[in-house]
Amino acid sequence: MSNKTIKLCSFVFLLPLFCFAQTLTGTVVDKTTQQPIETVAIYFDNTTLGTTTDSNGEFSISYTDAVQSTLVISYLGYEKIFISDYRLKTNMKIELIEANSALDEVHIEYDDGLTRRQKLRLFKKEFLGVSKYGKSCKILNEEDLVLKYDKKNKALYANSKVALKIENRALNYEITYDLIDFEINFKYANLNTVEFTVKSVFYYGTSFYRNLEDSDKPKTIKNRERVYNGSIQHFMRSLYNENLRDEDYFIFFDGFVVKEWSYFNVDAIVDSNLKKVTLKDKVSILYDKDFQSELQVDIDEFYVDIYGNYSPIEGIYFSGSMGIQRVGDTLPLDYGISK
Repeated sequence: MSNKTIKLCSFVFLLPLFCFAQTLTGTVVDKTTQQPIETVAIYFDNTTLGTTTDSNGEFSISYTDAVQSTLVISYLGYEKIFISDYRLKTNMKIELIEANSALDEVHIEYDDGLTRRQKLRLFKKEFLGVSKYGKSCKILNEEDLVLKYDKKNKALYANSKVALKIENRALNYEITYDLIDFEINFKYANLNTVEFTVKSVFYYGTSFYRNLEDSDKPKTIKNRERVYNGSIQHFMRSLYNENLRDEDYFIFFDGFVVKEWSYFNVDAIVDSNLKKVTLKDKVSILYDKDFQSELQVDIDEFYVDIYGNYSPIEGIYFSGSMGIQRVGDTLPLDYGISK
């Protein structure tokens, strides 16, 4: 069983669902001048649903019941805005505030015992992943990354003032990932031999997926299905539907297969699409008789919906097969959901 654990945080808020598609409209302006801003990115976090403002600063974006993630408004040089209660709004006026450039960190090469190339290699391994899907990824603007190694605490930190552009050729997505925080903690680190043993990985940010050409090709469709099967997203949807066995999941405790509902308790919430989940103890998860993971929950309960969204993310830890899945192994939250 792998010792590595990962926390992947995203700005996801779970709200009751409505049973119809809706269109959200609005205008984006500069707060000081009240002038409209063109080409502002408007997207639902971790989905393929997004648009940009026109010359009048106006936008229109449609969403369905599948969309449960935060609406992100992003424009270079301005502070980002997150809106979770958009279902309660109609035509919005969004005022962007210019970012304080004085607070921007100067991009320098830290003398911390590792070269930038070495830090970049460690970052890409734990951010993109080492699967064939992770290895197919290319960060198109990696020069925007700020990387720092902390020798005392044996930790690597990364951030970027500009959203990362990631091309995943195996899954035919271009991912815009606004990396807010990234941290690798090492159990063992030898700077002379450049040998590291990872203890834990933590990162969070917002993301938008855009289909590339050939995204409808059979090979791409098959690759996406392979990534989905056995993923955290697949597991959470199966947990919601209470059909873990039907989806080829087996739950183990202390080395023995157990009845899953003796450890997981799933309760529907009245007038909501959410279900409340509690876990009796740390368990192992076996998928397709080959992929093994562990799940530990340090909170009393969490909530999940039919699309695999779950909250809170903090306090839910996966290790093993699910724990090593990275950005290169992920799909947008609206994957597989009918428009």
